[in-house]
Amino acid sequence: MPHTVGAADLLGFATAATEAHGVPPADARLLADTLVTAELWGHPSHGMLRLPWYLGRLASGATTAVAAPEVVTDSGAVLVVDGCDGLGQVLTDRAVTWGVERARRHGISAVAVRNSGHFGTAAYFTRKAAEQGCVALLATNASPAMAPWGGREKRVGTNPWSIAAPGGRFGTVVMDIANTSVARGKIYHAKERGEPIPEGWAADADGVPTTDPRRAIEGLILPMAGHKGYAISFMFDVLAGVLTGSAFGSGVVGPYRPTGRSGVGHLLICVDIRSMADPAEFEGRMEALIEETKSTPAAPGTAEIFVPGEPEVRTAERLSAEGITVVDDTWAALAAIADATAVPLPTPVTPQELSA
Repeated sequence: MPHTVGAADLLGFATAATEAHGVPPADARLLADTLVTAELWGHPSHGMLRLPWYLGRLASGATTAVAAPEVVTDSGAVLVVDGCDGLGQVLTDRAVTWGVERARRHGISAVAVRNSGHFGTAAYFTRKAAEQGCVALLATNASPAMAPWGGREKRVGTNPWSIAAPGGRFGTVVMDIANTSVARGKIYHAKERGEPIPEGWAADADGVPTTDPRRAIEGLILPMAGHKGYAISFMFDVLAGVLTGSAFGSGVVGPYRPTGRSGVGHLLICVDIRSMADPAEFEGRMEALIEETKSTPAAPGTAEIFVPGEPEVRTAERLSAEGITVVDDTWAALAAIADATAVPLPTPVTPQELSA
């Protein structure tokens, strides 16, 4: 049966298990926090089920435990960095620090990272930039998941992207999407739950639509919005892969493979709000946009209109009190990590114990 644990306990376990693989304490905690935050946001597809993947790549040497990025070119507002196969989360977090600082200096900045790895949820990082007074866009590429429009062999990644901006009293407004009909992790999560996936998510290896997550993993994820999703994904590979000098197309290796250089590329663009508008005026305008949007009459069956990023905040508030439920397959993988690292598994709790 599924196990429910407190977020802090899950964070402690993931941090210690990552440290056991040679990752420095602060970097290990960052990786763990991205996973637990994804769980709290209601996206287990990017949560703890990925910890064994990351640790497997660290164990094989495909990912370098101690990130040591090298500057390739630095022209002030534009910085190109070679991640040297470090953890994607660590490299992207540093990119946010560099990007915000340079945006404050130049008004706008672009930080390109090559030879990185999967970084989890893009919104985790764009939120950080928005909280420091920037509008941020983060693009990344990924291993092949969809076929080019009209094709039947996967050559194009999901290539997710995120945009975040301060929303005044409403907090941060943030979008984070893959360009497929669904993030690949949601199909893995369905497989772990032993549940079918909805129609329209994927096709099998022969290009035939399927609701079987196992056949979907072996086959193709369908693009969002038909040919438009394919085109957007292709162009984000231009930005995150080709332009940054990293791998692209079929040259990118996914996090679920324990070996092979990942070659993931990222491009972070930060705009310092102060360079374009008075920050207070900007926030007032954002609040007006949000209020107008949320005041839209709701369609039948809809209780409330949300703006991007709002559902995740609500879910995090609830799960912080109720605990995070880990499905059986993921728990078994965490138990294997506990055995291998001698890091004790978190103790499952009841909601009553969490609220006590």
